[in-house]
Amino acid sequence: MQPADADHELSLRLASRKPGALDIVAPLRHFALVTYAVPVERLEPHIPLDRFEIPCFEIEGQELALLSVVPFYDAGFRFGLAPFPRFHFEQTNYRVYVRHRETGQHVVWFFGTTLGGWPVHIARFLWRIPWYPARYTRECAYNEGEKRYTAFRYRARSTWGEARIDVTDTGVRAALLPGFSSMEEQVLILTHPVDGYFYRLDGTVGTYSVSHDKIEMTVAEPNDLYFALLERLNVLTPDEMQHPHSVLLCPETLFRIHMPPRRVR
Repeated sequence: MQPADADHELSLRLASRKPGALDIVAPLRHFALVTYAVPVERLEPHIPLDRFEIPCFEIEGQELALLSVVPFYDAGFRFGLAPFPRFHFEQTNYRVYVRHRETGQHVVWFFGTTLGGWPVHIARFLWRIPWYPARYTRECAYNEGEKRYTAFRYRARSTWGEARIDVTDTGVRAALLPGFSSMEEQVLILTHPVDGYFYRLDGTVGTYSVSHDKIEMTVAEPNDLYFALLERLNVLTPDEMQHPHSVLLCPETLFRIHMPPRRVR
């Protein structure tokens, strides 16, 4: 992708959008982006290839696809027009970076999400979203003076998506990562996809969109990473999970989720 094209598309995604009556405002804390580069054939069985193509990126001399595991803490999830009630819970998204064949836009395909609170049942019932219950423990300590985490650990216990995340924050601001030709392309694809697609619980394809500002992130190094879902789908082995493409951290960001999700015809 040419830098000018990426910059133009990114500017459109950053443009303000009129809030909807059902939009959700979600202040996210302790946000991480654990990204893996994998052979594209491992992902193809799990993506509706009639609707999406899986782009590859040249990384260490290989053409590889990218996926990310994204854990964070929802610190006051609420519907935008109502200041209360507010919900607090941990959440982990599993997503693959794909391109929509019809629009050409870079979007994400969600395998699903684990959620550490009772709103998971509302989402499953009302919108048939592939969200699954989990019990979380979290140890995240951020040093404001040093502008880095002194501890960053999550543990999710779930029959659908057991997970362990233990990383060390370097405090170094994220620079250009392998596989991208410019920072504009990297931000557009890796940290700023705004449209997501998924298999609903009834087997049809669903979608929803988000909006947010640019996310300032620092680089972290892995200590221990494990995601049972990726092993079950034969996407990564436990050993491969210890060697991510990148790990990026952000102490706080604000997302707006444009509701409701809808079924794709």
